[in-house]
Amino acid sequence: MKQVLLVFLGGGFGSVSRYLLSKWVNNFDTNLPYGTMLSNVLGSLLIGVILGYLAKTPHLSQSQSLLLATGFCGGFTTFSTFAYENHVFFKNGDYLHFFAYTTSSLVLGFTAVFFGLYLSKLI
Repeated sequence: MKQVLLVFLGGGFGSVSRYLLSKWVNNFDTNLPYGTMLSNVLGSLLIGVILGYLAKTPHLSQSQSLLLATGFCGGFTTFSTFAYENHVFFKNGDYLHFFAYTTSSLVLGFTAVFFGLYLSKLI
């Protein structure tokens, strides 16, 4: 039950953080939903750092990993919103933004995870 509570708390903080970040970033008049992209990239970076650090050292407990990686990063990132925003671009025939958003999100997300894993080796 403790593990479920840790994921619940981390996910709540992550979701609220994503909401506030997206609200702030998407407040600017842009054609791309940069708030979602930024939360997904930052969450990818953070999970790379957390899981990379956890793999090399016993300083993070399983409870901390559940709170931070599973809970916070899981709540902070959002595949469902990313998928919906792409659906809107595609439905509206905005193939340029559809392609740019999809490609940049995937490339930046994977790069962020790899960079986070690299950073974890420096800590």
